[in-house]
Amino acid sequence: MGRRRGADRVTARVDTGEAELVPDPDRPRSFTLLLDGAPQSHVDLADPTHLEFEYVRRLAAALDLIAPAGAPLRVLHLGGGALTLPRYVRATRPGSTQRVCEVDAALVDLVRRELPWPADPRLRVRVADARAALESTRDAGYDVVVADVFAGARTPAHLTSVEYLAEVARVLAPGGWYLANVADGPPLRHARAQVATVRAVLPRACLVGDAAVLRGRRYGNLVLVAGRVEPPVPELTRRAAGDWFPGRVLAGDELDRFAGGAAVVRDADATDSTPPPPGIFSVRR
Repeated sequence: MGRRRGADRVTARVDTGEAELVPDPDRPRSFTLLLDGAPQSHVDLADPTHLEFEYVRRLAAALDLIAPAGAPLRVLHLGGGALTLPRYVRATRPGSTQRVCEVDAALVDLVRRELPWPADPRLRVRVADARAALESTRDAGYDVVVADVFAGARTPAHLTSVEYLAEVARVLAPGGWYLANVADGPPLRHARAQVATVRAVLPRACLVGDAAVLRGRRYGNLVLVAGRVEPPVPELTRRAAGDWFPGRVLAGDELDRFAGGAAVVRDADATDSTPPPPGIFSVRR
């Protein structure tokens, strides 16, 4: 069970570390989930379409644009957190079938108890390793795979390789999409390698992010959108430019230059993603 610290803050030991649910002082019924001090999710229980985190808004923009507005989608979420995006999809695309894979059973229990999501037979949460879940999934079973998996604020190595991406491509429908949260900082070796690796399997791609992150000036989150057909680059560009914190979209020749000849990552040489700089999350506790 979680223990309370202060008025509404909840802390609990979960399988992957120390979890905290911190009330948002600016929005009633809104909470930030932190794991070992690193922000993992923000959820507004009153309005699931409110997305506080910049990279989540970019993932949501891609989800909005890859299919006609309101049309149901089949979505596989690798990484659950507080289920911010599954709640968003349920609100914006009623009738969608969603499966969420989260490795931390105690975290799932905490979120279910403290930040419950509406009962919906089309939204299922499974405690499982992301890659193991992929490998047990039928061919062409999903329209979208969303990857947002972090352990100790780093993406595990086995979710960065071309073998992993081959499993992602296998479970996607022919016109399906892979959306990934890629966190990195100068000199962006991990992000460049992920672009090269993803495009080796799903060749039509774009990268959305803050200009300073894309230029390798600071650590941050980039959103990679990839599939077998061209992504909606003009629309994503407009959405990114109009965000609270405007971003850029790299595609075509710009994305080629960004990847810069980076080698494709294979299981044999895969490593966890770049760790965040010390103290980067301390001001947000």
